[in-house]
Amino acid sequence: MPQLHIRRTHTLGLDQARLLAQRWMEQARSDYGMECGYERGVQHDVVRFERAGVQGTLTVQASSFDLQAELGFLLGAFKARIEEQITRNLDALLQ
Repeated sequence: MPQLHIRRTHTLGLDQARLLAQRWMEQARSDYGMECGYERGVQHDVVRFERAGVQGTLTVQASSFDLQAELGFLLGAFKARIEEQITRNLDALLQ
């Protein structure tokens, strides 16, 4: 199965990163029909997301976002395009 791994560093701190992660999660729900769950932790949080053909996590830390996803067979053909779109969305949130 094709895998995505996208890491973005930032200087927001955990509280601000949480706010951006919530925005990302809402965007993933509305734009892509993702089912999302949010697990808050002491040093990091985890957003779990999935829909037909994709499942993954976004780990939210004080200095980085780390997205890992596994694409199903059909979406695997669009891996580069999907990775580009996710990267663009994360970068837009960080600006």
